Amino acid sequence: MPYRRSATSRYLSNLLQLLAFAALALLVVWLLVRGAENLGYSWQWYRVPRYLGQFGPDGFQPGPLLRGLGLTLLISACSLLLALLFGLATALLRLSGSITGRLLATGYLESVRNTPLLVQIFLVYFVLAPILGIERFAAAVLALSLFEGAYIAEIIRAGIVAIPRGQWEAAAALGMSRRRCLVHIVLPQALRHTAPPLTSQAVSLIKDSALVSTIAVFDLTMMGQQIVAETFLTFEIWFTVAAIYLTMTLGLAGLVRHLERRLNGHGPQFLDGRF
Repeated sequence: MPYRRSATSRYLSNLLQLLAFAALALLVVWLLVRGAENLGYSWQWYRVPRYLGQFGPDGFQPGPLLRGLGLTLLISACSLLLALLFGLATALLRLSGSITGRLLATGYLESVRNTPLLVQIFLVYFVLAPILGIERFAAAVLALSLFEGAYIAEIIRAGIVAIPRGQWEAAAALGMSRRRCLVHIVLPQALRHTAPPLTSQAVSLIKDSALVSTIAVFDLTMMGQQIVAETFLTFEIWFTVAAIYLTMTLGLAGLVRHLERRLNGHGPQFLDGRF
């Protein structure tokens, strides 16, 4: 009986929380609709689907929003891969015995983490891009990867530091070099600790990628701006763009929770390569 009462209490608590959330969501929607009405805005949701895509004689044709979404995903994927390389290299430099390496890594981290991303995008696009001879897409990827790489570096460094020093000493006693110990023993274990925060950083990267629209990269945000300028569907388009971003980030957030459950419950399987 006590267990039943406890289960019933939890059920009622969850139900009340869901009802409270639904009431809050309805209140927000009502406020938005009422605000639009006060502005004399006429909702035209029926015009939005064509900007997502439509079926024609040749099959489904993606609209500008889906094309922008594709570019956003491409920029995010390329930036994440490059940011992982920057982050790993920076983390290793910070942990190295080289004074020059540590100074370079610290200078990079402090410069990136203490300046706005928008300013960094402008610096890369207007200063570095002409010097390197790269297009705006590459400039956007480089700016995002440098920014996110600084935060990834600290995540990776924390994962490496969390490994007991005894494992380094045991590997050295077995005749393994420091590099082999790092690659075969330390990094696989560090990955177990850093996978969830790295995935969370990927969520931040997707959201930060919206800023590349400021250098005329036709990502999802830029496409939204262009459609709004042409159609004046301000509320409908921006709500749609926000919903697309929300869907992507919630999906990745769900992946983070899944990783945390797997790593907490099946750590050895992860280390054995059966994750």
